[in-house]
Amino acid sequence: MALNYVWIAFFVIAFIFGLFKLIILGDTEIFKKLVDGSFESAKAAVMDVAFPLTGTMVFFLGLLNIADKAGAVRFMARKLNPLMKRIFPEVPEGHPAMGQMVMNFSANLLGLDNAATPFGLKAMDSLQTLNPDKETATNAQIMFLVLHTSGLTIIPLTIIAYRISNNSQEPASIFIPCVLGTLVTTLASVIIVGLWQKIKWDAVLFGWILSAIAAVCALLFAVNNMTPAGKEMFSKVAGNMLLFIIIMSFIIGGLWKRINVFDAFIEGAKEGFGVILKIIPYLVGMLVGIRVFRDSGALDYVIKGLGWCIAKVGLPTDFVPALPVAIMKPFSGSGARGMMLDVFANPAYGPDSFVGKTASIFQGSADTTFYIIALYFGSVGIKKVRYSIWAGMMADFIGVIAAIIIAYSFFK
Repeated sequence: MALNYVWIAFFVIAFIFGLFKLIILGDTEIFKKLVDGSFESAKAAVMDVAFPLTGTMVFFLGLLNIADKAGAVRFMARKLNPLMKRIFPEVPEGHPAMGQMVMNFSANLLGLDNAATPFGLKAMDSLQTLNPDKETATNAQIMFLVLHTSGLTIIPLTIIAYRISNNSQEPASIFIPCVLGTLVTTLASVIIVGLWQKIKWDAVLFGWILSAIAAVCALLFAVNNMTPAGKEMFSKVAGNMLLFIIIMSFIIGGLWKRINVFDAFIEGAKEGFGVILKIIPYLVGMLVGIRVFRDSGALDYVIKGLGWCIAKVGLPTDFVPALPVAIMKPFSGSGARGMMLDVFANPAYGPDSFVGKTASIFQGSADTTFYIIALYFGSVGIKKVRYSIWAGMMADFIGVIAAIIIAYSFFK
């Protein structure tokens, strides 16, 4: 029901702001803008999101089927079982969803969104087989989804690439701040959902979490000691090379196990089209709602109101021009990216300004909560999302606060 009310709110708020602009401000073009935006975003949801995703889905689901038949998915699930069974106590040991979730998290860690989505949708489908009420999200599905929306990334490849393309003189300067921001959001997600679900907080779970933090800190220390050119080279090469190594390991593993690798690929790839057909209605509905909310100007008034409140309590307001990225990110990744690029292109700021760097950290500190909820739950027919929205939004809010503090710590 929560997602239902949020979606309705997008249109109601857009209509109210449209009337305000028409009657008070005399903007006779506002409703044409809203209608045109609705048609454009509906088309973009299919042509720019669903269709491009189809190829990725087909390819990676084919690879995933090879990995499954070669035993790689079960191997990863077995190795990470001590951690996974504590975070997902409802999922039986050795269940395929465990390995698929690990692969989804791994792709996210490398900043490879296109690879993460097929693995994540497959994991959600596997978790759905354990769901006694097919229209209501289980605790395991909510934990997985909220962790996914935290967007834990240790190599923010895409953001650095956009900074380079916008002539940044120090594109990798946001590497460490982005990792710290997304780490805070992920820990917040685990704690918030874990406390709600009353998971077992024992020495093993704390040990895994502390080990993960130590590993990230070690990576940050190593990267921090690289030259600027070395950081850029690492960001460009590491994630993509690791992804290709994973692809090769699946293929070689299948060959080692003497399975017909290509037939296994085709068998898995066929599932991709079915998944895309399921999610298109959810994509269209959510992206149209977000577009009319944005085109109505409601977001601009929210930013101005927040800036006024922040100034009134005596806090610094240098970061406020970057706030549109933080506010849009839970709703639309492309919308947030567009706003970040607007900051980069603005002569008053640019990618290397404090505002530009803060916008980069906002972009890298979380993922698109509402989009992911619509996409992942929609793919398996979940209608009752329970507490997943407020848990994801609370973690996102903590991530935004952390991103602001990190930006001031590093760049002021």
